[in-house]
Amino acid sequence: MAQGAVTVTPGLSTFLKSLKTTPVDPSVEHFTALLKRRQIRNSRPCAIATAALLFRVVSEFKGRDAAKLVERIRQVGRRLTSAQPREVVVGNIVRRVLGLIREVVDDNGDNDTNPPSEHGHGAHAQHDSLQRPPLASSISTFSPLKHAASEMMNTPYYPSPSESMSESRELISRPPLLTSHTSYAPTSAAPMANSLFGLFSHPDTPSNTSTPTGQMSPDGKGSGTLTSLNLERLTDMSKSKNIDLRAEVLDGIRELQDELEQSDELIANCALEHIHSNEIILTHTASTTVQKFLLAAAKKRKFTVVHAETYPHDNLATHETLLSGKARDGHLDDEDAWKPLIAAGIQVYVIPDSHVFAIMSRVNKVILATHTVLANGGLVAAAGAHMIAKAAQDHKTPVVVVSGIYKLSPLYPFDPEELIEHGDAGSVVPYSDGDFVDKVDVENPLYDYVPADLVDLYITNLGGHAPSYLYRIVADHYHTEDITL
Repeated sequence: MAQGAVTVTPGLSTFLKSLKTTPVDPSVEHFTALLKRRQIRNSRPCAIATAALLFRVVSEFKGRDAAKLVERIRQVGRRLTSAQPREVVVGNIVRRVLGLIREVVDDNGDNDTNPPSEHGHGAHAQHDSLQRPPLASSISTFSPLKHAASEMMNTPYYPSPSESMSESRELISRPPLLTSHTSYAPTSAAPMANSLFGLFSHPDTPSNTSTPTGQMSPDGKGSGTLTSLNLERLTDMSKSKNIDLRAEVLDGIRELQDELEQSDELIANCALEHIHSNEIILTHTASTTVQKFLLAAAKKRKFTVVHAETYPHDNLATHETLLSGKARDGHLDDEDAWKPLIAAGIQVYVIPDSHVFAIMSRVNKVILATHTVLANGGLVAAAGAHMIAKAAQDHKTPVVVVSGIYKLSPLYPFDPEELIEHGDAGSVVPYSDGDFVDKVDVENPLYDYVPADLVDLYITNLGGHAPSYLYRIVADHYHTEDITL
């Protein structure tokens, strides 16, 4: 090696630089190797690297076939997620990009698939806020009301002698609703609902009873987001329209990259609404999001921070963050440093993890960072988070979790143990104690799973949300077709 040469440790910065000159397939192999060797780890670096890699994949894609682009993104996503399954945020970014492709095809195909009706009511179809979305077929199939609906529809109605013939005719043949207030065109094929139970039987009828193609549901998405959008439909719609698919998807990925950069700032803007003067805040781990959140509140509030050191995984990074104000995750440049909390006039106390329960009675609020947020409202955070959340529950202390939307995953924790990564046991019990190590089994989990019932509030870049509301955010950001890569 030449004298004066500097060895650069592989990481996020070197990978982003290599993307500019390296072809796509070697870049995928490079990123896969970095994930396997854990040289790129934690949610934010993995999300930034995944978005940059997919930007390069889409930019080198040739053609206007959306189905081929979806399959290409899925192929890359499967390789990345299999390289490091516990970095769930990698799969989240892949699913977001797949959703961008589907939205581009749907948005450009809406104009041609919504012709005006023969009665001149085509303008009423644009009122998407008044339309009713179709029920999912899986829900209606197992609904007990479905069988009740079929029985009532097939059973003839016999009026009692006390009822007049006019009343019975009104019950049998009810006039249809106005076209502007329904999602059906005024044609003879529109179904007639004789009772409330009939609403649950319509989704199982042919396609003309569902929301017409191009109509918008109340959540702002087309009917393709509620039903299966296969690859053939993507191919036909992308070829029938003169869509610059690659350019529009690249614009969407740029917006996703802007979201990753601005996520912490948007979360910090909510700090003054949740942190008040003279409060005692408990937190742990050297999280960039938590530190910026506390610093934003420190501009106008005076409070006290109690920081658990998170030994043995994150204690060195915690001490460095509190002293210098820079999180030591190996991926931040010098310009990313900020003032520590003590320089902002905030009293900070570092305590061992074993003192959390003893001091929890004095704490007003617990603020936790997260590694991954799951669809059921639970989260995977650094080791020690579950103990802190349980202690807060016993003392009726509110637990607030700060997290970007990109960490929210559509996956459910059917087996939480699969999400937990274990580290070197020698950091807990030194191997020099050979006699002791041979007689015990030592586990060193790097993360904890915190159930949703231990969390009171999530603060994201979209605002504050209850854990029970996260399923709605998942439905807005991910398509059901992309959950399984």
